[in-house]
Amino acid sequence: MSFLSSFDISASGMTAQRQRLDVASENISNIETTRTESGGPYRRKLVVLEEKPSTSFRSEFYSRLRNSISEKGGVQVSEIIEDERDLNPVYNPEHPDANEDGYVMMPNVDLVKETVDAMSATRSYEANITAFNAIKLMAQKALEIGR
Repeated sequence: MSFLSSFDISASGMTAQRQRLDVASENISNIETTRTESGGPYRRKLVVLEEKPSTSFRSEFYSRLRNSISEKGGVQVSEIIEDERDLNPVYNPEHPDANEDGYVMMPNVDLVKETVDAMSATRSYEANITAFNAIKLMAQKALEIGR
């Protein structure tokens, strides 16, 4: 792995964490949504992350030459899935979406979990920015040595 490929790794981490934050925001904004386009209540969405394989020819060439697994090049969002946990029944016979027993099926979104997920994504984003800035500073110092 080259020194400057670390920029790509940090950038992929920032992109993934931004998407996590977007999904947490979407979940919070739909915490009271009882009817979606698909017909049922909103279901909490989750972001699934995976390692992103390095795409450079050089790393692929050397990994094949050494007969080893190729180097990884950061992280990427592999998919966004719906949480299959049970929905929350709430007794409200006045609600238009209430069933014959008077219960409304509310989304399986927990405000505390979403807040923690958003805070975690924010902290991870900040950590990637710190790593990015450290790499940038090292590159600047290396260039100063050559003067």
